[in-house]
Amino acid sequence: MTSTVVKPSFLRSSFGGLPRPFWALWGGTLVNRLGTMVMPFTGVYLTQARGLSVAAAGLVMALFGAGSLVSQLFAGVLADRIGRRATLAGGMVATAAAMLALGYSTTLPAILASMFLLGLVADAYRPASNALVADLISPEERPRAYGLLFWAINLGYSVGMTAGGWLAQAGFLWLFWVDAVSCVAFAVLVWRAVPETRPEGKTEAGGFAEVLRDRLMVGFTLVILGNALLYSQTFTTLPMAMTDKAGGVGLTPAQFGLAMALNGVLIVIVQPLVSGWLGRRDPVRTLALGIAVMSAGFALTAFVSTTFWLAVTIAVWTAGEVVTAGIAGTILARLAPPHLRGRYSGLFGFAWSVAAVLAPLLGGGLLEAGGPRALWFTTGAIGLVATAGMLALGPAIRRR
Repeated sequence: MTSTVVKPSFLRSSFGGLPRPFWALWGGTLVNRLGTMVMPFTGVYLTQARGLSVAAAGLVMALFGAGSLVSQLFAGVLADRIGRRATLAGGMVATAAAMLALGYSTTLPAILASMFLLGLVADAYRPASNALVADLISPEERPRAYGLLFWAINLGYSVGMTAGGWLAQAGFLWLFWVDAVSCVAFAVLVWRAVPETRPEGKTEAGGFAEVLRDRLMVGFTLVILGNALLYSQTFTTLPMAMTDKAGGVGLTPAQFGLAMALNGVLIVIVQPLVSGWLGRRDPVRTLALGIAVMSAGFALTAFVSTTFWLAVTIAVWTAGEVVTAGIAGTILARLAPPHLRGRYSGLFGFAWSVAAVLAPLLGGGLLEAGGPRALWFTTGAIGLVATAGMLALGPAIRRR
């Protein structure tokens, strides 16, 4: 008699076997991203609705990053001390208030203050969310779990970007209200459906000094900084470069939003199909490959002149995103001791915050001084340096 091995269905292998609290986190993330409309259009809002120059808008957006620099480290400590759930829910409620404050600000001092406040609270969810997944999910399933969160982000993003483009034409204030409501919904869902997962004891042990003594983690953070500098251009300089008529492109917000929606649509379709296969590959080489492909996509943006060619470059760097989905979080979870996962995640998020400061300053300066080619070729070169750094760290990560 022969036995037949029944393989699990695609849906079960992609979505089955994960605990309910994870799906509550996933659902909250999806709702929040469906309403995330402000940040992708911040540059357009500041230059068109508030009349700021490109350089002034870059300064305002850099303040968001400055606030986030503080928030990532502080939120990492809070996630380890008071808990993941309280940090995430509290950060979302505070983000809703800061969004509305920015939307109703009309003077430059008020805009600067509101943007800094938004930076302090908007990214506070990152350390808590990363630590929650590491606490809830076994090491073998983490690539899939982090990949599913990435998928939820882009499922919401594909809808939010398209709707945001049209709402921006009706009035930018709509974007702020939708974003604020989605933040509150995320906070309520997490508070009611996600248990606290912070390990008991050792909450006072260690600290950022211990994290910084981990040279491998510091090196990995620098690689993530390079990757973040690439991606941060999508919501800082890219919208301004594509909608600025003086730069030779001059797309409308709706055209730009439609092209950018391709990023989310491709990830929603492709990422579930390849995530299982990618999760079984060497994470170091996978992450390096993804960053390299993203670098090529951003470098090609130097030649964009129409909505179609913008969509082509978006498709290229989106392929790089698909390759890296879930991999960085998986490496981070393996590097961090359980009682320090919040702080390790805080340092990881700190790299993204540094990029939020540097990307608009670097991008705005290069765009004004050297034009699109100087901006996008430099961006591509930064990604290639990050790729080389990831490969150099490979042997040490495998030994860890």
